Amino acid sequence: MFDSPGLEPSIIFESVEHRYRVILERRDTLREAFVHWFKKGSHYKEFTVLRDFSLMVFPGETVGIIGRNGSGKSTVLKLIAGIFLPAEGTIRVRGQVASLIELGAGFHPELTGRENIELNGLLLGLSKREIAEREQSIIEFAELGDFMDVPVKQYSSGMYMRLGFSIAVEVDPDVLLVDEILAVGDAYFREKCLSRISGFRERGKTIVVVSHDTGLIEQLCDRALWIESGGIAADGRPQDVIPRYLHAAAVPNAHSLVPR
Repeated sequence: MFDSPGLEPSIIFESVEHRYRVILERRDTLREAFVHWFKKGSHYKEFTVLRDFSLMVFPGETVGIIGRNGSGKSTVLKLIAGIFLPAEGTIRVRGQVASLIELGAGFHPELTGRENIELNGLLLGLSKREIAEREQSIIEFAELGDFMDVPVKQYSSGMYMRLGFSIAVEVDPDVLLVDEILAVGDAYFREKCLSRISGFRERGKTIVVVSHDTGLIEQLCDRALWIESGGIAADGRPQDVIPRYLHAAAVPNAHSLVPR
């Protein structure tokens, strides 16, 4: 893990727990809801996705998070972004955060790409003047041509990614969160994104990436975090952590040996 006595962490998780409610039975009618009101027991149960989860990420680190589906990778990003609040524990994030967590999140489907630049810029904390100053750079990086003036509901997933990434990096955040979004881009634009992320690293930004693409994690990140069973199974250099994760993923029930 990157660490420096003179450097304050960008992200701190202290004994964080996060839970989801899982609906056990669906109530389709008012009558069913009324009947269940008087039944004993609950119609949902709580599922704990993270437990006693502690983490520090420092400026200049690019951290890749890996793990099985449902292990809590995207939950960690959403907690950093403030989309979710922890059930227990504390989370502290220093600086401005830009997140690429879900394709099209924050886009209005009826607005054009150009109009969504202003909408997203405002959501990310830019003034209208700052958005106007950066609009052309965003348009040039996205390379969407005439589609900038087409409602985004007509965009492909790759076009969503182009526009979303172009806006997020132009905001010049202190912390950049990326969740699988690079997987939908073509090879040419993906290389553009990786080059921009490398530039962020050189300028001391904090970057957290979630991906099932372990090759991308090894190429892009200087630290890998393997999440399993609600906790951190391994934390270290990608070339050390990834083989352990791949071995566990290939061996039935190997995850049961992971410390909880």
